[in-house]
Amino acid sequence: MDKNIHARKADIQPLKDTIQELLKAYRIQGKVTQAKVIASWEKIMGKGISLKTKELYFQDRKLFVNLTSASLKHELIMSKTRVIQLINEEVGHDFIQEIVFL
Repeated sequence: MDKNIHARKADIQPLKDTIQELLKAYRIQGKVTQAKVIASWEKIMGKGISLKTKELYFQDRKLFVNLTSASLKHELIMSKTRVIQLINEEVGHDFIQEIVFL
């Protein structure tokens, strides 16, 4: 009986790891990360920028951000690298390679 207990313990892994494996197996990790970026947009960028964001969408590993303010668009273009860094820090890995402000 002791051998069965040890065999089971060897098979046990954290739930987080199991979920990650499932997401990879079903090839939906990217979609989950996209949803996390959209859901966290206000947290990442702040309420002011969030209120002036009309739409967020992805194409490959590019994030497109449609804004309602031309001056904000210009400001964000100038700090594009930092915005990418903030998003990637939030999701925990290098997910966004490029960001386009519209």
